[in-house]
Amino acid sequence: MNQSRLDRHAPLPASVLDDRTERYDVVVIGFGIAGGSAALEAARAGARVLLLERAAVPGGTTCMAGGHFYLGGGTAVQQATGHEDSAEEMYKYLVAVSKEPEQDKIRAYCEGSVEHFGWLESLGFAFERSFFPGKAVIQPGTEGLMFTANEKVWPFRDQARPAPRGHKVPVPGDTGGAKLVMDLLRDRVAEAGAEVRYETGAASLIAGEDGAVAGVAWRSFGDTGVVRAGATVIAAGGFVMNPAMVAEYTPALGAKLITLGSTYDDGLGIRLGMSVGAGLKHMTEPFITAPFYPPAALITGLIVNSRGERFVAEDSYHARTSQFVLEQEGSAAYLIIDSAHLEQPEMPLVPVLDGYETVAEMEAGLGMPAGSLGKTLARYNHHAARGQDPDFHKSAEWLAPQDRGPLAVLDLRPGHALYAGFTLGGLRTTVDAQVQRPDGSVIPGLYAAGACASNIAQDGKGYGSGTQLGEGSFFGRRAGRHAAQLR
Repeated sequence: MNQSRLDRHAPLPASVLDDRTERYDVVVIGFGIAGGSAALEAARAGARVLLLERAAVPGGTTCMAGGHFYLGGGTAVQQATGHEDSAEEMYKYLVAVSKEPEQDKIRAYCEGSVEHFGWLESLGFAFERSFFPGKAVIQPGTEGLMFTANEKVWPFRDQARPAPRGHKVPVPGDTGGAKLVMDLLRDRVAEAGAEVRYETGAASLIAGEDGAVAGVAWRSFGDTGVVRAGATVIAAGGFVMNPAMVAEYTPALGAKLITLGSTYDDGLGIRLGMSVGAGLKHMTEPFITAPFYPPAALITGLIVNSRGERFVAEDSYHARTSQFVLEQEGSAAYLIIDSAHLEQPEMPLVPVLDGYETVAEMEAGLGMPAGSLGKTLARYNHHAARGQDPDFHKSAEWLAPQDRGPLAVLDLRPGHALYAGFTLGGLRTTVDAQVQRPDGSVIPGLYAAGACASNIAQDGKGYGSGTQLGEGSFFGRRAGRHAAQLR
């Protein structure tokens, strides 16, 4: 990559530090869910902590999230709502949906999930002990649990016992759930004695001749300075707002797409890590979606490409379906639904394109080969009437013949449907969030967590809602605890 496009923020030599330089045991860059969790755990472990945040308030992209945390293994909400789960079943599922599973991280996350659930509630809130049984992007009310991934989708339902793991903060709908957690985390960080400097960003890392990170150079408006750090934790967000990095790594996010991120998802943390030799993982993997449900009745329809052929199980998690759409020729795809099941989408991301009295008219209107959709629809209806889907194994609860005309078409094509996305890749790290070089060796004194690090949220087709908040807080905590040991 052209270095000028990347803007690596070249490291400063350790000689810029002297006996008068401020010293902290742990310096955390970024006050989102990962950085706040790291700072809190480090401070509680007895470390002197400094947290640098470029914005005037904490939260970052975390505050844009609806408030799902992907947790399992037998949490109090799962038990209260009668959903059996175990760390082993959760582990088997996450391994199955990951493109290149880092099994030590997945194992740690699953085995620590119940404890992490308790830690989150100890911030000062409680997940409602209730279950939302419908198929939605997020619970419409304050229900504490729902299925938010592909646990019930074939082939994963045969590889691990399905269990709902989408734990939502008790705020109605998708507004403000994660912000509630961030407000509580801010208070707990202050109580623990960590120092926070707002409107202060990291400009460069400071590294010794041995490659170890020894501190951070900072900038706040016109002021600049340096601090010595026993350990530095990068938690500065993803790179979806950096056009050059998106063009280099995830060009699918750069066209006909709404970017999901804050102003500060500009790749700073990744660039800081690269400046001292950090390796990267899964940088080409984006999360992209245009949910066509709710209403759930739309899931009974069939999704076809420009050749009139099905290519995905329609009951898949919305981002999994969207990834398959983007792989079709010309990214052309349509949801076919009959009059008995058509309802207007509650989220106006996927528009109704048109309606047709006959299948032949629909084929002509959509430019499909004559007879192609008719053959697909006849086969689908034949098996759906028997509660079967031998081609894509859609669950029987979402099977229904689409045979009551006229038929409607929902347009899933990018540029017609409103797709949105963010980045999943980042710095290569160990299970304790230590940043690694491309060869796997650890860069002494450097950690990373959250959207700038690659952990278990690395596959767009396998992603489930709540994974980034879950892993960001979980591995942020691990980073803070491990970094505190270096003081």
